[in-house]
Amino acid sequence: MSVIQILGLAMGSAWTSGINLYATVAMLGLLEHYKLAHLPGGLHVLDNPLIIGVACFLYVLEFFADKIPYVDTVWDALHTFIRVPAGAVLAAAATSDISPSVQVLALLLGGGLALSTHGTKATVRAGANLSPEPLSNWSLSLLEDVLAVGAVGLAVSYPLVMLAVILIFLLLLIWILPKVVRRIRRMLKAAADFIRGRTLDAH
Repeated sequence: MSVIQILGLAMGSAWTSGINLYATVAMLGLLEHYKLAHLPGGLHVLDNPLIIGVACFLYVLEFFADKIPYVDTVWDALHTFIRVPAGAVLAAAATSDISPSVQVLALLLGGGLALSTHGTKATVRAGANLSPEPLSNWSLSLLEDVLAVGAVGLAVSYPLVMLAVILIFLLLLIWILPKVVRRIRRMLKAAADFIRGRTLDAH
């Protein structure tokens, strides 16, 4: 693989880690194990039955936790400290055979990409929890699972295309982020006003 292709796989793995880390690790490990892909750098360690088994087990846990309103929000909050560093580690591991400077760069970019997708996922899911019906929550969760697995396959087979997808995502994120921040502020203000009103009524 060329350096650009390795970077595409590295960034793609980090990007999907923010959406579903365990599906990403399990998918990469299975692809390597069944010789459907040759993972670069240190990613070959994912071809380990123990790692694949643990990743699959945790994926099953996340699959169910992700379908329960508010439980998914707590799960996402806890995984801020897992998905982001793991995404950085996967990106760094993929580039370990290139050069230390590229590996450090991949570590930083990988962490940033994992944070961007994790933050987007957590924000969207928190907004979906305001809906009284669970269908939107389940639909989003299933869509995320499909997206994570599909993106890993894309990153392995067509890493340059994956880089293009990531670029489009980042451009959309830059465009939509101010709108999301304004919406969150309105939601927090409405919640604060509601609590303040209930407190005054109680007195």
